[in-house]
Order: sequence, then structure tokens, then C-alpha cells
Amino acid sequence: MKKISYQQIVEKISLLAIEATTCLPDDVLNAMKRAKDKEENKLAQSVLDQCLKNYNIAATEHLPICQDTGTALYFVEIGDQVQIDGGLLNDAINEGTAKGYTDGYLRKSIVSDPLFSRLNSNDNTPAVIHTEVVKGDSLKITIAPKGGGSENMSALAMLKPSDGEDGVVDFVVDSVVNAKGNPCPPTIVGVGIGGTFEKCAFIAKKALLRENVGTPNSDSRYAELEQKILKRINSSGVGPQGLGGSTTALAVHIEFFPCHIASLPVAVNLNCHAARHKTITL
Repeated sequence: MKKISYQQIVEKISLLAIEATTCLPDDVLNAMKRAKDKEENKLAQSVLDQCLKNYNIAATEHLPICQDTGTALYFVEIGDQVQIDGGLLNDAINEGTAKGYTDGYLRKSIVSDPLFSRLNSNDNTPAVIHTEVVKGDSLKITIAPKGGGSENMSALAMLKPSDGEDGVVDFVVDSVVNAKGNPCPPTIVGVGIGGTFEKCAFIAKKALLRENVGTPNSDSRYAELEQKILKRINSSGVGPQGLGGSTTALAVHIEFFPCHIASLPVAVNLNCHAARHKTITL
């Protein structure tokens, strides 16, 4: 059994939160550079160029890429041979989040009550934590700070199985195009197909974390569907920041899960061009 100390997790999460909000992952940065090189619309080129300059300023001056430093969202894989020494894992993640958002002077965006008082929690907690137990003796934690603008453009439909592929394509494309500039395109489009109401929403969000932007689904049918949807989205003319052009989305990532014979759930979760995420393994 491998022991990982509670305090070590707190310190690592604190740094993780700061780094994720200030440094864009290389795969996203490279995807934006490729998009700029391919874009023919002059205004869209200018927008993409400004985004790239902003990333560079944020990284070199250790400033947030965006003023919206988001909900602290975590995907956690804990090995079955791991023991947290000194406290509970979720408590350590929340304490580390509070420390990171405070020490890093990151905007605190979480209200403790969603409807009535809507008072700021003042430390960006509680975090949203998804935990999976896996084999092994390591603890893998991925943070994906999720901004409100892109999150608000999420969509979910309980389609009929008879709606088929065309129904899925139409729903995803309409969701992205109707969002216009609100999610700060070019976006990464996460799509979940199957499961249940909550499962398809979960896998849509997890799809945003594919190791490299644009890596196709390992199933050739879904890989083809990703490209079909991406082509339609980018032919819509929404473009970067909704100002026109052929780069409305950098990629479409689809994940799927078995579902009930009477169901065809489909969820769409968008990430803005600042698709922030960072992973540590302890």
C-alpha cells in the first residue's frame, strides 16, 4: 500500500490551480497556431493572433489567461493501492484549491448557494471532483478550470433512437452554431452519446480532455462522425469570437457509452479557446 500525505496533495493542488490558469497546454496552443495559418478571413486571423499574444503574455508574466478563472473542476484516478494519510482526498483537493486561488490572486467565481443568497464562497470552493478507482499505486489528478461563458452554452437532448446519426449531427451543430460568440470560439466541442441523462453529460465534459486536441476517436465510425460535425460547424461562418471566419471549432471530440434500448442521450459541452487543463501524478 502506497501512502500519500494529505498535505502533499494540498500543496500540489495549489500549484496546479495557478499553473493551469496561466499556461495554456502545448496541444491547444499548437492547434490555435494551425488554425491561424489556415484561416483566410482577415478579421478572424487578427482575432486568433490576439489570442496567441495573450497566451504568451499570460505565460511570461504569470497572469491568468482569462479573467474568468472558472470553476475548479477535477478528474481524479486513484489507485486501489493508494492510501491518503492525514485526511480525506476531497478535503485535500478543496483546501489546495482555496490556497491556489488565494495565493495566485485568481478570481473567485463560486457562490455557495445557487439560487437565493448567491454569496461568494471567497476561495473558489467547493470544487467539482470526479473520482475513479483504478488499479495501481498512483494518484492522477487533472484540473480543468471551466469558465462560465462556455459552460453556459452546454446542451443535452434525450433523442429518440430513430433520430439516428442525422439527429445527433443536427443537435450538436445547432447547439454550437446557436451559441454564436458566447463560448469564446474557437471552441473544442465535447460530445457525449449514450449512457443516461447524467452519464452523457459527464463523458461530454471528459471528452474535452483528450490528450491531444483533434486526436480522433479510436472507433473509426465515431472518428468519421467527429470530422463530419466539425466540417459543418466550421462552414457555419460563426468564426473566432463570433466575428466570422472558418474557425468556429478547433476539434470535435466524441465519447460514447452503452445505453437503454429506448434512449439516445446526447450532450454537448464546449470549451473556449483557452482550453485550460493540467495533470499531476503522485
